[in-house]
Amino acid sequence: MYRGKVKFFNAKSRFGFITEEITGADYYFYIKNTEINFTKEELVSFDLKDSKKGKEAFNVKKINS
Repeated sequence: MYRGKVKFFNAKSRFGFITEEITGADYYFYIKNTEINFTKEELVSFDLKDSKKGKEAFNVKKINS
């Protein structure tokens, strides 16, 4: 499991990017659940998987601070 901050999230299209907290790498993510929204700089946890375009974040969850 990784941690990071939401860099960008498009609520209409349900996709965004997360910046991983240790490496600073950016990862694409897509959320099917229309009830979940993210804000810029929000802390999240996530897993990574291989996709056609490289690593992709999935299982993205908000971290309550």
